[in-house]
Amino acid sequence: MSLDAWPALPYEEWHDTLETLHMYTQVVGKLRLAQSPFEAEWANVALYLTPRGLTTSAVPYGLATFDVEFDFVDHDLVIRTSNGAVAPIALTGQDVADFYHQVMDVLERLGMPVAVTELPQEVPNPIPFPKDREHHTYDPAHARRFWEVLSRVDIVMKRHRARFWGKSSPVHFFWGSFDLATTRFSGRPATPPAGAGTIMRYSEDAEQIATGFWPGDERMPFPAFFAYGYPQPSGCDGVLCRPEGASWIQEAGLFVLRYDAVREAPDPARAITEFLESTYEAYAELMDWPDGLVGHPTPGG
Repeated sequence: MSLDAWPALPYEEWHDTLETLHMYTQVVGKLRLAQSPFEAEWANVALYLTPRGLTTSAVPYGLATFDVEFDFVDHDLVIRTSNGAVAPIALTGQDVADFYHQVMDVLERLGMPVAVTELPQEVPNPIPFPKDREHHTYDPAHARRFWEVLSRVDIVMKRHRARFWGKSSPVHFFWGSFDLATTRFSGRPATPPAGAGTIMRYSEDAEQIATGFWPGDERMPFPAFFAYGYPQPSGCDGVLCRPEGASWIQEAGLFVLRYDAVREAPDPARAITEFLESTYEAYAELMDWPDGLVGHPTPGG
């Protein structure tokens, strides 16, 4: 497949692998959650794209470190430590309970045991990892295709992020909501929604405009790009954002652009950029953000 191609990602064809992979990433993500010092907007828990998959990056363990990487080329989970140890775990479609025990056993054997909360987050009807025998599908072709889509989106989103001169998050993958996202901040505080749980209290305590990509779920069974502002301003339903096909979904409180519309565009990367930029412009105007937060590209050195 050409490096410039944008693979199809039909939700109905790979949702079983998606759900299993979602739980796998929750197990790994909770290692970062348990070991990393808290950062604003949960920046300490996310995963990052690599040339082969998704990584925790370096996770502190006392004065040592370890990292964990999903390798979607060879289909292994690779655990590495700062003392030189490397331990792969084959991704074979083992159920989540077995995957969880394999990860914990390897860390114990490497002298870096980690205790995590065993209940998945941000999913309906969560099953504790040690008891989850329901999710046990891993199709290597589907997993790699998902990573290939993420890797292309990651590049486009990083170019978008680079133009913002205010505070912004990295482009990172959240294992709870299972999306690739980046967030821009105005610098003004915000009040979390009434009755918000722990996750929302610490993720919506600042005025923000966020955008990202997710592969779909049972409520919205299609991959799509999304954008939202918090606190949500009035007037979103009257915005005509770009490119053609992007729309405001009132029930979700999101601007949405289906991934299939991007694939069919003459220039998919440009279509994504138009969506990211036009939704930011709309929100920045509706939320009365300061002028001059978006700069212009400069030539490389």
